[in-house]
Order: sequence, then structure tokens, then C-alpha cells
Amino acid sequence: MQPLITWNESNKACKANWRSESGMPPPKRVRIADDTMKADEAYRLACEGTALLWRGDFQNAKQLLQAMSRRNTRKAERSRKTAELPGEAFHLHRQAMSQRARTLAMILIPLDADYDIPLRRAPDMRQACNEAYGRSSKPSVASLRELLGLVGAHEWRKKGVEIPLLNARIHPHYGVFSPVRGEYLELVNQAPLPSTELAFDIGTGTGVLAALLAQRGVQRIVATDQDPRALSCARDNLTHLELNNKVEVIEADLFPEGKAPLIVCNPPWIPARPSSPVEHAIYDPESRMLRGFISGLAAHLTHQGEGWLIISDIAEHLGLRTREELLGLFDAAGLKVIERLDITPHHPKSADKTDPLYAARAAEITSLWRLASSN
Repeated sequence: MQPLITWNESNKACKANWRSESGMPPPKRVRIADDTMKADEAYRLACEGTALLWRGDFQNAKQLLQAMSRRNTRKAERSRKTAELPGEAFHLHRQAMSQRARTLAMILIPLDADYDIPLRRAPDMRQACNEAYGRSSKPSVASLRELLGLVGAHEWRKKGVEIPLLNARIHPHYGVFSPVRGEYLELVNQAPLPSTELAFDIGTGTGVLAALLAQRGVQRIVATDQDPRALSCARDNLTHLELNNKVEVIEADLFPEGKAPLIVCNPPWIPARPSSPVEHAIYDPESRMLRGFISGLAAHLTHQGEGWLIISDIAEHLGLRTREELLGLFDAAGLKVIERLDITPHHPKSADKTDPLYAARAAEITSLWRLASSN
């Protein structure tokens, strides 16, 4: 059931559907705000947990959000703690990001039943909202910050991400992680194929790995995911790439039925709790997906088959998992390591010394572990 947000306006009790992709509950305290609202007052109210339902000019609301963001950054810099341990640095960073998200989510925008925004100079966000939220028949309220994120995701979906190894673009849907880090694709492209007959792509996401395997000559690929957005995204991309005759996308929690000579998985790399849908591709609470893939791999491999685990060691540098733990999971699952292919990250944060997690990012290595049954 859709949660409701309630407020008082012009001496009347009002309510509307509440939308939050991050799972944030509807604010309990809501105040009407317009172009007369000053940034200092808005930031103070937001920090106290009071949401501001905007009735002024939309572009002024965006400027107010930017001003609040600058104040939050200055406050964070003044109160930043120096972590002594890598794991502490990660948790402090996540805590700061969570607090920032809550504060900046306090500017609220009304949406009509068709997602039209009844404010001056408001852009048309209807298509972006329909892509993320689905069809609507009732008025609703959402955070301005989230709506801007929806528009950004819509533009990514339209433009797509250039994948040089495919000589094509992959179009990520809202809530599906974009394949912007190309180093793991390079590993999949260079690892020797044990067979070109059949492969399973576990947790396919955008479908980019399935497409790459098809380009490398694998005749049939079964790609799985349990997220409806990912399933729709992968199907759209594979249709666009004219690979439906080679790749079947099915809903499954990890493995499909049967066995394959090649099983590929790029699970979330960090064992922590995600705070939004798109973060499920980055954060894996208690390494659930990683453990599930490793423990079930041997039972789904054909004789002399291989499992390719693509994972970064950033969790090790953050103090969230050790290399010994990972190797212990292999041993417990009856797996042996045939080979490990390594590559260093290319993304800008790995060279950004102002990033709170710079030390871990600078030391990070992404690996493709070629695994086989040890029995």
C-alpha cells in the first residue's frame, strides 16, 4: 500500500501519496515554503527534520537545494573525524552520506496524478517519473533531490553508456547499475573461454556481460536476475543489440535450472547495507549474493566447467572482508582457483585524494577468479 504524507495548508488537512525510492518514510513535520524562504532557515529546518513542501518557483527550489548542499558540505568539513582504521573510515563516510541524504531530501515537490508539476517554470518530468515509479492515478509528493536523480537516470537511459568492447551503447534503466567501470569488462573479454556452447550470467543487471559473452562466440546464454527493473533493462538492451536469439533472460535468485560449462557472476563488491535501489549493485549485506554464488557454483558446473567470479578487493582495503575469508569460501564450497586475472581501476575516484576513501580506492584491484570444482 502506498504510504501517505499529510500536512496542513490554508487551515485544511491535506494528504497525498508519498514517493521515496530510498525507502525514506514520509516526514512527520511538513511546512509550506516558497520563494521567500531563506537558505539558512531552510537548512536549519531540514536539519531539525522539518520538510518543506514547495509552492514557489521550481528553479528557485533547485537553487535553494544547491545552497543547502553547500552548507551541508561546510558543516561536514568542520565536523569530519579522522578515522584510525579503514573500516571506521568507511562507516563514518556512509554515516555522513546518509545524514546528508536525509537533510537534502527535505525539499518536497507536489506531483499531479499524471506526474505534472504544478509549479512555475517546472520542467516536464512525466516520462522520467513513469520510468521510475510506473503509472499513476493520484497526486503525490516526492523529494526534489530524488526527482532530479530520476531525470539524470532518464538522460543516462536515453543516451546510454558507450561500451567500446561491444562497439555499442548499453542503456541502463532507473535503479539498475550502469556499467561505467569498464575494467571488469576487459577481464571478461580476455579470459580464455572453457566452452562456447552455453553460459550462465548470474545477476545480469543491464545485460552487458551476456552481450559480451555472445560477442565472444558463446552460442547460448541464460541471464538471470530477480529485480524486475534489471530484467526489463537487460531484455531491452539485448533486443536493441539483436541478441535475443542467443540470450534468454529469466527471473531467478542466482542460478537457473541445469548446468553449464561457464558461469559468470559480478556480485556487489562491498558487504554493507544499501540505502537505495541502485546501491544493491554495490552493497551486498553480509555478502549474501557472493556466498550464494560460491556455495552453489560447483553443483551447476558441468565436468571441467569454470565459474568466473568478478570482484574487486576494495572490501579488503576497507577492512570489511579479508582475503582469507574469500579463499575460505572457495574451500568450503569445494572449489579450486585455476587462475586469477587482475586489473587496476580506471575511474576518477581512484586518483582523487580528497575522497574520504581514497586510500582504499587507490590500492584497489579488480579480479576475475577462474574457479573449478575441486572434486
